[in-house]
Amino acid sequence: MSEWHATACMLCENNCGIEVKLSDDGRRIEKVRGDAAHPASKGYLCQKASRIDLYQNGPARVTHPLRRTADGDYERVDWDTAIKEVAARLAAVRDEYGGDKVFYFGGGGQGNHLPGAYGVSTQSALGGIYRSNALAQEKTGEAWVAASMFGAYVRTGDFDNCEVAVFIGKNPWHSHGVNRARITLHEIAKDPERTLVVFDPRVSETAELADFHIQLKPGTDAWVLAALIAIILEENIAHDDWIAEHVSGFDSVRPLFDRVAVAQYCEWSGVDETQLRLLARRLAGAKSVAWYEDLGVQMNRHSTLVSYIHRLAWLVTGSFGKAGSQFVINPLRPLVNSNPSLARKSPVADKPLLGNLVPCNVIAEEILSGHPDRYRAMIIETANPAHSLADSGKFIEAMRKLDFSVVIDVAMTETARHADYILPTATQYEKAEATFFNFEFPHNYFHLRHPIMAPPADADVLTEAEIHARIIEELGEMPEEVEGLRKTLEHQGREAFAQAFNVAQANNPAVRRLAPVVLYRSLGACLPENVAPAAALWGVAHFVAQREPGALQRAGLEGEGSTLGDALFNRIIDSPRGFTFSVDEYEMSWERVRTADGRINAKVEHLISSIEDLANGPQAITSPEYPFVLSAGERRAYTANTIFRDPDWRRKDRDGALRMCPADAARLSLNDGDVAKLSTVSGHTEVVVEISERMQPGHVSLPNGMGLDNASGAGKLSRVGTAPNELTASGHRDFFAGTPWHKMVPAQIEAA
Repeated sequence: MSEWHATACMLCENNCGIEVKLSDDGRRIEKVRGDAAHPASKGYLCQKASRIDLYQNGPARVTHPLRRTADGDYERVDWDTAIKEVAARLAAVRDEYGGDKVFYFGGGGQGNHLPGAYGVSTQSALGGIYRSNALAQEKTGEAWVAASMFGAYVRTGDFDNCEVAVFIGKNPWHSHGVNRARITLHEIAKDPERTLVVFDPRVSETAELADFHIQLKPGTDAWVLAALIAIILEENIAHDDWIAEHVSGFDSVRPLFDRVAVAQYCEWSGVDETQLRLLARRLAGAKSVAWYEDLGVQMNRHSTLVSYIHRLAWLVTGSFGKAGSQFVINPLRPLVNSNPSLARKSPVADKPLLGNLVPCNVIAEEILSGHPDRYRAMIIETANPAHSLADSGKFIEAMRKLDFSVVIDVAMTETARHADYILPTATQYEKAEATFFNFEFPHNYFHLRHPIMAPPADADVLTEAEIHARIIEELGEMPEEVEGLRKTLEHQGREAFAQAFNVAQANNPAVRRLAPVVLYRSLGACLPENVAPAAALWGVAHFVAQREPGALQRAGLEGEGSTLGDALFNRIIDSPRGFTFSVDEYEMSWERVRTADGRINAKVEHLISSIEDLANGPQAITSPEYPFVLSAGERRAYTANTIFRDPDWRRKDRDGALRMCPADAARLSLNDGDVAKLSTVSGHTEVVVEISERMQPGHVSLPNGMGLDNASGAGKLSRVGTAPNELTASGHRDFFAGTPWHKMVPAQIEAA
């Protein structure tokens, strides 16, 4: 156990660099520390990463391909049989109903995005066009607003250099999202020249550090932000000259806020008007403001509207394109599509595909509709929608109605238990992996993690790249150019390979369409075996070299055109601790504003009427039957989605308690540790109660990542905590993006 291995944590989007020591047999991660050489986290580590062995060696690992039997159980089969039967079943759906009936869900979680490229290749080989993933639970409304206003995905700010830091519906103390989050928060909070602002119904750990905690009523963020903008305009402290220089359409938006009744909006939101006016003056007078919204508003009422009003607040404070403010990154690969078109719709519910993703809350609805255009088969990869999507029971019912479903994953998840086939993969520490959560500016980085251990000796698992390549070959869809490309690379080198690949793409559209698997079978065969799945990044590297050569060259990469692209790819392969691939000037953000006139577009026509409707006040969602507002999926000290299946990883709050304020607990005669019955329109459960001063009256919360089912022997399942989405409803969703209202669930609580 003497050697430290470089890798990364995979529990949140930051993917902090870590070093680990393995047990003598190489099977367990026994020690974890921050990697000081990592270009972003620089040795920082939170408490969660210390427990990652409970992911690597957690319960419910699937180690061989499994096929569902007639009695609902599973039997082990070999890979040849699995690939043949999965390909045949998918092809049968394609041939009878059309390839567009094959739906793809997933493609990567918090730490593994490489599978997505290969999974989409398989879907494309079948003629599939509809897909979704966790982004459609959270970010599609925000991304569409950003695309409409900036022509690019603009999401966060420069918290290292800002004078004022604003977090809306976000608790970075636990959810991170900012590199070295706790260090950064403390630096801002302790500096008398800087100000920390938090909009949150709860007294979160971040709110405890804040100079301004705007403790609004749950679900009233749109009213508070509208009032904030109205105050800035009313007091003539907006950055008018900046707006005139950089923004189009603001004159048509301003009257909407001139009509805002500030006092009334504050009353509706439960916010002190004096405090909000003081905040408005602080924001308008600051040299720089960095902003960040997250799931507290993105999984709430008016989520797309809040994203819009939030960005209008950037404009009145001049918060873009300078140090300490918002920026447009140079990504290795864009996380979401930045085309604001609403032309594509889902086939049954007719909902817009923002970012080309089907809204998660309509997937089960479309399958169960009986409509001839409904989805008939699903490929579900490195995702657990039966647990993570609203109304778990409805999604499980939809899976059972499909003609065929296959799950590609590490573990026997809640979703896998209902699939026709389960194809097991290597864990994130047994293969090359990476994410595209690279949002740093002005220095952006990328980290291809190399495998640090082999799969168990008795396991028969494959990487996702290999699984998809085999399925495509079995379908007879692998382009015949693959072998020639591989030989060109072996005998003539990378430059000749690049030329041959470009010719092949021009001559055969299937080469372009299936580029990830073509690269895996050709280029990947000539890479070191441990990084072969990274072959798909070769095309990405060349695209970035064409798009942003200056940023790469400022980062020390040399060459032009394909030479620069190869230099980037080689550096990716040779940097197991990550590296800075892009260096920008702050002014570069303006060059990446890709609207028609190159200016920020303030008027997003589709949301104007929603701003006007705010004058009618918040619509009550509680009732005598369901008098509480439940936030289902709170980030806490030991929660991490569903990637940790072993409840023993939690050092605190093992049962995932329901938090409520002392006044509510007293009214219900509940004490700390008591069991209560929690009911919603979708279901009910029993929960352990935690009395907490963090909560407002009428507002309760459950943590995310709980309620996982693990085998406990004799064919039985054991569960710890509550599965939040057994309590949520798929019909409770944003009117525009279709994102769920997980943070705003009407609920009833009674003593059990």
